[in-house]
Amino acid sequence: MKSNDYIKMEDKFGAHNYHPLPVVLEKGKGVFLWDVEGKKYFDFLSAYSAVNQGHCHPKIIKALNDQSKKLTLTSRAFHNNALAPYEKYVTKYFGYDKVLPMNSGAEADETAIKLCRRWAYDKKGIPENKAKIIVCEGNFHGRTITIISMSTDPDSFKGFGPYTPGFEVIPYNDLSALEKALQDPNVAGFLVEPIQGEAGVFVPDEGYLKKAYDMCKAKNVLFIADEVQTGIARTGKLLACDHEKVKPDILILGKALSGGVLPVSAVLANDEIMLVIKPGEHGSTFGGNPLACQVAVAALQVVKDEKLAQRAEKLGKLFRSELAKIKSDMIELIRGKGLLNAIVIKPKNGKEAWDVCVKMKENGLLAKPTHQHIIRFAPPLVITEKQILDAVKIIKKSLEAI
Repeated sequence: MKSNDYIKMEDKFGAHNYHPLPVVLEKGKGVFLWDVEGKKYFDFLSAYSAVNQGHCHPKIIKALNDQSKKLTLTSRAFHNNALAPYEKYVTKYFGYDKVLPMNSGAEADETAIKLCRRWAYDKKGIPENKAKIIVCEGNFHGRTITIISMSTDPDSFKGFGPYTPGFEVIPYNDLSALEKALQDPNVAGFLVEPIQGEAGVFVPDEGYLKKAYDMCKAKNVLFIADEVQTGIARTGKLLACDHEKVKPDILILGKALSGGVLPVSAVLANDEIMLVIKPGEHGSTFGGNPLACQVAVAALQVVKDEKLAQRAEKLGKLFRSELAKIKSDMIELIRGKGLLNAIVIKPKNGKEAWDVCVKMKENGLLAKPTHQHIIRFAPPLVITEKQILDAVKIIKKSLEAI
């Protein structure tokens, strides 16, 4: 079968809830992907930052294979010998008392919301069913009904009501709006992405996170960081919050927690918050399964051993400086941190960000537009300096062709 055959088959038998680039992939290694015709591409999306450690990293795959031959799933009805070592490893790694393991990023966000609300009633003394969580315009925390209830993107929420109450939306990167919202004594938490990835790599002003954290602390409000996309070395630090030395009250992780091998997510918090959830009140059949635990430990160890945060910091600066040398009036703005970057595209001759991505695909580099006019660039963090320079040549060539 050729690429077109697969695309037609998917169109016929699959739901139409995605609009992928016209490429059918069958192999990945490191920073590269190959399609079914054997053409090689730079991967500059990394499965939305899930593949920070590179495709099919041998140490992660070994952990997967070794554990898959022994035990894959018990559910949490029983203990297994992989969960406790993982829980100890991940809590020490990020500096928290407890972890609650889940699978997808959306599940982890839902977990954090439940934790925050229960904490509000049990610890802060907010009246039952009155707890509010502050969120930001342009957010992307997943696609469940509750999460889209806080979205400001019509593509996410339109036509899916009625919506879950209990959220107040304020502008992102706006401390005065946050200060005003925090006046309400029923506010329990502030859920925020340190950098808004899906919104087009919107990097807030320096100091925003620290000031927001301090304002939350002054009002006894939980600071909840969604680091599903920005965490695990992507932005040049282990966590994006680390750039401002902020330690979230609740930390949400996913994506690269497994190196892109399995759906693995986690919520971390200290005892005062985590222990408000009792047996039977929250869980997941697959959350904390032995396979996921072993894979996550291996994935996090790779981040540490290969100093991927430091690589992202150094190569991100190189990437942005090289992009800045490209002479194209289609580039309106370059922004990012570490190896999470984006260019804002100014349409030209009827051509938009999608057309640039199609041209880059033809030239051997895969990236995807977000919000029609922004292209996000997030290669695996194992990328080399030479590969960065080669990739920029492809980006330049593609823009020039349009």
